[in-house]
Amino acid sequence: MKRLIGIAASLLILFPTLAKADENETEEESSSYAWTILQPLGLHEPATIDTAMYNYFRPFVASQQSIAYASTGNLGAEGLNMILFDRKPMSQFFFRDALSVWLPMQGNHKFYNTRIPMTMLSYNTSGSHETGQDRLQAVFSGNVNRRLQFGAMADYLYSQGSYANQAVKDFAWGLSSSYMGDRYEMQLFYNHYGFTNQENGGITDDLYIIDPAVLQGGTPTINPKSIPTRLSGAFNRLRGEEFYLNQRYKVGYWHITPPNDTIPGDTIEHRTYIPVSSFIWTLNFNRSNHIFDNTNTTQGREFWENTYLSLNGTHDETSYWSLSNTLGISLLEGFNKWAKAGLGAYITHEIRRYNQTPDSIPIYGDDRPSGLTPYPFDEKIAARTTENLVYVGGQLTKQTGRLLRYNVGARFGLLGAAAGDIRIDGEVSTLFKLFGDSVRITGYGNFSNEAVPYLMKEYVSNHFIWQNDFGKTRRFKVGGYLSLPFSGTYLNVGVENIQNLLYFDSRSLPTQEGGNVQVFSASLHQDFQYKALNWRNRITYQTTTNQAVLPAPKLAIYSNLYLQFRVVKVLDVQFGIDCDYYTKYYAPNYQPATMTFSNQQELKVGNYPFMNLYVNMKLSRARFYVMMSHINQGLMGKRYFALPHYPMNPRRFQMGISVDFAN
Repeated sequence: MKRLIGIAASLLILFPTLAKADENETEEESSSYAWTILQPLGLHEPATIDTAMYNYFRPFVASQQSIAYASTGNLGAEGLNMILFDRKPMSQFFFRDALSVWLPMQGNHKFYNTRIPMTMLSYNTSGSHETGQDRLQAVFSGNVNRRLQFGAMADYLYSQGSYANQAVKDFAWGLSSSYMGDRYEMQLFYNHYGFTNQENGGITDDLYIIDPAVLQGGTPTINPKSIPTRLSGAFNRLRGEEFYLNQRYKVGYWHITPPNDTIPGDTIEHRTYIPVSSFIWTLNFNRSNHIFDNTNTTQGREFWENTYLSLNGTHDETSYWSLSNTLGISLLEGFNKWAKAGLGAYITHEIRRYNQTPDSIPIYGDDRPSGLTPYPFDEKIAARTTENLVYVGGQLTKQTGRLLRYNVGARFGLLGAAAGDIRIDGEVSTLFKLFGDSVRITGYGNFSNEAVPYLMKEYVSNHFIWQNDFGKTRRFKVGGYLSLPFSGTYLNVGVENIQNLLYFDSRSLPTQEGGNVQVFSASLHQDFQYKALNWRNRITYQTTTNQAVLPAPKLAIYSNLYLQFRVVKVLDVQFGIDCDYYTKYYAPNYQPATMTFSNQQELKVGNYPFMNLYVNMKLSRARFYVMMSHINQGLMGKRYFALPHYPMNPRRFQMGISVDFAN
């Protein structure tokens, strides 16, 4: 209740200020923009400044990070995107993958040029004293002048969860800066994160959700916090940081425009620097540390099949750091009318260091403690490993123009574990007018033949030890999408062939499918509007030739029906109900000890609509919402599981506010 009163009071205080700010908005403010970094040479990729009202509430529902998301149930907890074409490949430190939607990383870092200082604050809350969920976010950007910018961000998420033993405490912060001069450009950021996630291993019996009366002697309801879970003393801790620095020195010439004779009194020469080529240096340092603890030994013996290092609880620690340096040279796009594209070449050296859980237990003999699982190999896995890798590559880009834009990149591994690796990515698009509106057609494709991450080859912990001689994974993907704004249509169709696909089997051990697995995906976005009534839909059909190796729901649908209108000319309102639905499939099991998802063929999840009733509002620079999440709980069946034995959150009232302070 105190949180509700605080937010309401804040809104009342802010309303007059925000309304006034809207009246005084200047042209300089509206010219603000954002960008992300296009690797490997640090080119700019346009991005949006997130101030839109539409679906502001959606990221704060744990199970709705995509239209088919395999979640352990809590906001900030582990999950896996089941839309295959949207899923990112496995990283070098696989523990981060299950939390990738919450992590600040190179691929999602934004730079801002706001002309005037900008601060965006966001606070979202829900739940009671026992199930409270709070997230506070802040983004700041300010320019010293038109060239030099500084930024900062912070993201604090604390959620006790709707079910027992699943609390989450996540905190990330970062600093950034950019300088865009005529000759010299610089982009840098430093991000740090620390996540602590309690693991409950899932509920002990699905009947507590499906039919609790069977387990409670006829009592038809149960407090979700009272449902027993398989683990109560298990925790995952993930800490990490990333420092990125990209510098570019441009060589060119000055173009002098003489005074304009048609303007009386104009005697000023205008000088514009035209860059022709540039020299680039990029440094990237990445470090992560993972700790898994389990203090309840009785539950540990029941939950895990093997125990290799200690019978008195588990304390696994794995760490990783990498340092890469890239030197590049490029000819810049557009320095004269014949230079229609930018061309770059580069060389990268990367060093990677892995440290694993110390293993001092003898493999054989009487000195090996009784009760431990026999060691599965004849030699121990090295506790420390270092890799040195060298790549060369090139990039061809055209980022301006309406008729044709493209980006083609190729990278080849020369030395170390990367020797023989190949990655080629390309995208080409065209924009033209049709029925008075712009239509975009884009084709994309990539081919890769790359070694699997080192930790998939050798890994040691209390419950899992593996040694694998995996071959390179070969992928070929091709597809395209069509955007028709005048009809509200977006269509994306693609196919992918994967050879030597890496996945986790039913024992949660990494394995490789030696044959080929094909994936077909078609995604349609279709929007309808009649006056204030809006209906937005996203439909994805996907199929794989081997569901036992690469499982996924065949059909996933997101539908959003709402009214959008304005009250007294200042308050924008979006009032509606939305729904996520996907067909049944053999969803993967979640393995807490390694934060991975393993295939199973025993239990299907899906065929359940998850619905939210909401009101989104925007007053000048403030966005706020109130929502009843999972409004349909108990009305359309009770099998609301996102993973085997991991139910989605029950019905929950949520609210939040985000304010953009332009100083």
